Amino acid sequence: MKVSRALLSCSDKRQLEEFASGLVELGIELLASGGTAATLKGCGIAVTPVEQFAGLSELLGGRVKTLHPKLHAGILARRDDPAHVKAVGADGLIDLVVVNLYPFEDTAAKKGVLPADAIEQIDIGGVALIRAAAKNFEHVAVVCRPGQYADVLGALKKANGALSLDLTKRLAVEAFALTSRYDAAIAAYLGAPGSETPSPELPMDVTLRLRKQQDLRYGENPHQRGAWFVSAASEPGLARLKQLQGKELSYNNLLDMDAAFRAILECTEPAAVVVKHASLCGLAASETVEQAYAHAYACDPESAFGGIVGINRPIGAKLAEQLAETFLEVVIAPSVEPNALGIFAKKKNLRVVSVPWPESLPQAIEWRELLGGWLAQDRDRLAEAEMHPKIVTKRAPTQQELADMRFAWMAVKHAKSNGIVLVKNQATVGIGQGQPSRIGSVRIAVEKAGERAQGAVAASDAFFPFPDGVLTLAKAGVTAVIHPGGSVRDAEVVQAADAMNLAMVLTGVRHFRH
Repeated sequence: MKVSRALLSCSDKRQLEEFASGLVELGIELLASGGTAATLKGCGIAVTPVEQFAGLSELLGGRVKTLHPKLHAGILARRDDPAHVKAVGADGLIDLVVVNLYPFEDTAAKKGVLPADAIEQIDIGGVALIRAAAKNFEHVAVVCRPGQYADVLGALKKANGALSLDLTKRLAVEAFALTSRYDAAIAAYLGAPGSETPSPELPMDVTLRLRKQQDLRYGENPHQRGAWFVSAASEPGLARLKQLQGKELSYNNLLDMDAAFRAILECTEPAAVVVKHASLCGLAASETVEQAYAHAYACDPESAFGGIVGINRPIGAKLAEQLAETFLEVVIAPSVEPNALGIFAKKKNLRVVSVPWPESLPQAIEWRELLGGWLAQDRDRLAEAEMHPKIVTKRAPTQQELADMRFAWMAVKHAKSNGIVLVKNQATVGIGQGQPSRIGSVRIAVEKAGERAQGAVAASDAFFPFPDGVLTLAKAGVTAVIHPGGSVRDAEVVQAADAMNLAMVLTGVRHFRH
C-alpha cells in the first residue's frame, strides 16, 4: 500500500521530529492535532492542523478534537471499494495513523494523584484512531509507539513510500494489544479497592497487563524460548530492579530472585535468605546483615553453592567479602555501596541487583497457568494479628521458643509444601520441603540440622496427619512445634508431644506453597 497522507497525534514526542522529517522527505503530507502540530511547526516541518483538514474546532477544552467523521472516514475507507472512495474523496484518504496515548498508567501510578487527574488522562480520541486504523490494516498502517518509527520509516524508504501487508498487519496486532492493555489499566485503577482491603470477590473477566521487559537466552532449558514480561513498573517487585554487574539474567535466575524477594520482605530486622531452584535453603535475622547471612548460609552450605542470596539492607564491603567466598548466581539487595561493588567486580559473572524496597506488598491477585486455563488466588499475606494461636500441650513454650516459633512460622510459608522448618535463634537450621509425605520432609529437615536440632523449634505448613512426625522431631532434640492443626488425629499428635515434653502451638491456618 502506498502512503500519501499521515495523521499524527502524539502525547509522547520522543523521536517525533526525526520521524516526521523522514515522512516529509518521502513526499508524504502530514496532518496533526493540537500540541503535535505545534511541536512540528516549531521544528520547521510543514503540517496541516486537523481542524483545517476536517473543518472543525476543538470542543470541551480539547476533549473533542479527533472524534470527527471526516477523519475516521478517511481512515476506515477501503481503497478497493469504489463507493468508499467516492464517499470520502481521494483528497480525504488517510494512509498512515501515528498515535500514542495519554500516559494514563504513569499518571495513575504517581503517589498522591487525585482520581480526577488520573481520569482526565483516559484517552478517547487516540484509542478510536488507533482502532480504526488497525481494523483497516489492509489499506492503512498504524504506528502507536516511538519504538516502531525506525522500522516503519526504513520500510517506507526501501519501498519508495509503500508498506507491505505483512508489516501493516503486524502493526495492527501490536495496536490492538496496546489498546487492550490500556483499557485493562483503566479497569484495574477504577476497580481497585483500598490498598489493604481485598475485593469482595475475584473478577469475572480479567486481562493481564504485561509488557516485555527483555528477551532471555532461553527458558528453563536451552531448547525452550524465554522472555521476561512485567506488569506496571510502578508496582513493587522485580520490574524495578537495576542490574549493577554480571551476566545477563536468566529465566531461572528470575524465578529464584522472586522466591528470595518474597521471603526477605517478610523480615523487618536485618536478614538474609538463600534460595536454590526456587526452594528455601536458609533464612535468618540478626543484629547485623553479616551475622544474618552467616546463619542463613550455615543452614545448608552445600545447597547454597550456585544459589541466590537476598539481603534486606544495603550491602557494604564486609558483607561483600563474605558473599564473594562462595559461588553465587545472584545477589539482590536494596542497594550496594561503591566499595562493595569493587569487591564484587572480581567476580565478573556474579549478577548483582538492586531493587527499590517496598514498605510492604500490596493486596493482589496471584495467577498460575494450567493447560487450558488459569488459577487465581489472593496473595498469602495473613498477618500475625489475624491468627489466634493456641497452646495445646501441658508445657507452654518459653519466650525464646515463642520468638523462634514466630520466625519459623513465617519461614515455612516460603518453603515448598510439605514444608518443615527448624529454627534456633531466629535462623533456620534445617529445612525439609517438596516431599509427597510430611514425615519425609521431617526426616530431611532433621538430617540437614544434625546436632543443631537440639533446642530448636519446628514449624509445619500444614497439620501432622500422624504422631510420627512430632516423635521424630522430639527425638532429634526439637523442643517446640507450631503447626495449623485440623487433623482428625490432633489429639494423638498432642498426646505424643506431651509424652516427649514438647510445647505445641496450633495456628488454625496453613501455608501450603505448591
